[in-house]
Amino acid sequence: MQKLWFITNPKSGTATPAKADALAALFVESGLTLGGRTAFPDDPLPTPESLDAAGVDTAVLYAGDGTINAAVAALAEWHGAILILPGGTMNLLAKLLHGPAEPAAIIAAAVTQKRTVALPCVEVGGQRALVGLILGPAANWVRARELVRAGRLRGLRRALRHAWRRTFGRGIRLDGVPGLKHGAQAVMVRAKTGHLDVAAIDARDFRGLASLGWEWLTGDWVAASEVTQCHTREFRTRGDKPALALVDGEPIMLEPSSVVRVGMTRDLFVTTLPEA
Repeated sequence: MQKLWFITNPKSGTATPAKADALAALFVESGLTLGGRTAFPDDPLPTPESLDAAGVDTAVLYAGDGTINAAVAALAEWHGAILILPGGTMNLLAKLLHGPAEPAAIIAAAVTQKRTVALPCVEVGGQRALVGLILGPAANWVRARELVRAGRLRGLRRALRHAWRRTFGRGIRLDGVPGLKHGAQAVMVRAKTGHLDVAAIDARDFRGLASLGWEWLTGDWVAASEVTQCHTREFRTRGDKPALALVDGEPIMLEPSSVVRVGMTRDLFVTTLPEA
């Protein structure tokens, strides 16, 4: 790891411009060369060709899950390495690759013990979720959640009413997920090596729905709610209309009968954890 391209999103989680500038200075202090910077989404993401032309060997991502997903997709055919620093809200990928270490410690470790690994992912609709895929009516809470995170109250009441109304509607139905109740309000799909971990919640009473909505606004509902879980390698959505889903927190529309399967990325993510 010698020449870096630094990709940030000033609106993501904890990745403020001041912290990003401090990390850029730390790269130089660590003997690394900064080949370029991207402030996404105001700046376009770099292409594999632009990174190769600049002689870059490592792209450093300091942002939330959605920006990381977009950058990884843009660099899918690039043969360099990707270093993920915790700059979002939950930072699940950074914790998976580096444990609880802070950015400065991760950079120091990566300089001396850089090792790359592949990561399991959820494949659906031509996209890959590195953190997780969310299906079901609860996906409609995404608009309200982003307004809360941004501290924007205008439009929040309308977003809450819409999410609440949709959550009371029909739940999602899936084929190929044994042991999971039909009609769940929310289904979270996370990729593990060789299988998908599918967790669902079916909240029909007022208390359950209020809890689901609150967890959506403030944190990770899968970690905080009582859920049913199962494992499978592949399943299919049901229904006759496109449905909203969240890929690493970003909304997409899934076509009816979309296939969801486990996949694997290339060996491109820098890890600073000891080799198992």
